[in-house]
Amino acid sequence: MKPIYSAIYTVGTKMTVHSSKVLGSALGTVMWTCLPKRRKLAIEAIQRHLNVSSEKATEIGKKSFIHNCRSFLEIFLVPKVNKQFIDDLVIQDPENAFRTFVETNSPIIATTAHMGAWEVLAGLLGEIGTIEHRAQPLVVVRTNKNKDLNELIFKLRGGRGAAVLSHRNAVFGVLRSLKKKGIAAFLVDHNTKRKEAIFTDFLGETAAVNSGPAFLALRGKAVVLPAFLVRNEQGGYTFIIEPALDTETLEGTREEKLQQITRFYTDAVERIVRKYPEQWFWMHKRWKTQPKAGDFILPRTMS
Repeated sequence: MKPIYSAIYTVGTKMTVHSSKVLGSALGTVMWTCLPKRRKLAIEAIQRHLNVSSEKATEIGKKSFIHNCRSFLEIFLVPKVNKQFIDDLVIQDPENAFRTFVETNSPIIATTAHMGAWEVLAGLLGEIGTIEHRAQPLVVVRTNKNKDLNELIFKLRGGRGAAVLSHRNAVFGVLRSLKKKGIAAFLVDHNTKRKEAIFTDFLGETAAVNSGPAFLALRGKAVVLPAFLVRNEQGGYTFIIEPALDTETLEGTREEKLQQITRFYTDAVERIVRKYPEQWFWMHKRWKTQPKAGDFILPRTMS
């Protein structure tokens, strides 16, 4: 790793929840001012997909930029997410979500989004791995073209004990983990290539949804568990887990099962975005990949 990235790592380890909030707010405001194309993209996407006024979309968009900057800075908090960190932040858990992760005896595909404190989830997975006799938790992510930056990101995300895998070569590692009742986490809300996609509605517009997690869940006989970590008004985090989908109970052909799973986690992401729109990554070109003539488009309601 180049000295500049080593220096970033050293400085970043001094990051606290408070400093990530202050610095994230400042950086988000600067980005909102200095990136007019991304600002315009976010406002238009919010207005179109949430059916709100331009004024409301602008308000949500600016908050989104600030939350997104906080999210990226929170990667430096991942190595600090131990039991004391969780206790100090008073993570609200109204549905015993953390216990769901710990006590479930099945292999788990955890699906999440670029929502709230999504980077901190890697730390939570590491904490789970230290208190439960499972295979080492896995976090599957896209790689960065900058080799040194990618090394820094992987080091931070794995700083609490979760293993970080590139999505390009994750299949066999994930399947081995699932055989040992492991947990593998995926971000499922980003745009994806046509060859990896199932096209379906997301927030009122057809989007390309990555079917890879669905394929691995089906092959690994796993439950699919939508999990999100959002920021709350008390200055801490709220851990949200929705009811799981047991892939072994699904009926139909293999392709129909893949479609059901993909629709399941897409619906979960849509619900959390509608509930906390200011904490989602609106500056992303989510609907960039569109179907061509003849491509199958999965309906929202499946029989």
